[in-house]
Amino acid sequence: MSELVSIYPISENALTVCLGDKMDVAINDRVFRLFQYLHRHPNPFWKDLIPAYCTLTVVYDVHVIRKYHPSAFEWVTHEMERALKACKEREILPARKLRIPVCYDSEFGFDIKSLAKTHKLSVDQVIELHTQQTYRVYMLGFLPGFAYMGIVDDKIATPRLSTPRKHVPAGSVGIAGNQTGIYPLDSPGGWNVIGRTPLQLFTPQACVDTGLGKGTSLYELLVFFQPGDEVKFYSISKEAYDSFDVRNFNPFST
Repeated sequence: MSELVSIYPISENALTVCLGDKMDVAINDRVFRLFQYLHRHPNPFWKDLIPAYCTLTVVYDVHVIRKYHPSAFEWVTHEMERALKACKEREILPARKLRIPVCYDSEFGFDIKSLAKTHKLSVDQVIELHTQQTYRVYMLGFLPGFAYMGIVDDKIATPRLSTPRKHVPAGSVGIAGNQTGIYPLDSPGGWNVIGRTPLQLFTPQACVDTGLGKGTSLYELLVFFQPGDEVKFYSISKEAYDSFDVRNFNPFST
């Protein structure tokens, strides 16, 4: 196993497989290769698998495992080492290419003017820098369907607000450090809000399938984004935001 890999317990019934220490596509690919391998080879002892930027956390049934193995942690560690060796390093993970509309009007982008001022840029330059990148969805978390994406241009990378807002509207697009993301729900939040998308990113009444099966649209899924998605934002006017019709929207269009 690579020296860069470490496996450590985080509780009596969970361990973390750490594959690196930075936001990196190759490391994130390894996380999801391991995640998908474990899904393809289900084990009744696993209670949850939680992928992140560089880590995969495995929650296991410690009481059942101890009936067969004196140390649950050592046994699960061995299973993870075995799974890592079995993963196909050259396997290409599926990646959807999505285009997401964002209105950067200051009515929605509460922080876009202050962010521009901090970096000695115009608002238009901030929008240009934010829309010119293609962002990878590294992980989901914090809120249902909240996609952590990177990497934003260094010229607009900005730390979280020193005092989080008590209420950030659903659809708000934010920047935190070199990450960007979209709030799928109304919630508190400390990211610098620079715009808003008219898309609904969390549909609790939808099906829980995370793949696009035949005849299934994005809007029939519980969450809009998936890890590995490649996302590009484009700017729309306030008028286009107000009249946006999701029925005529295709996020896969070029």
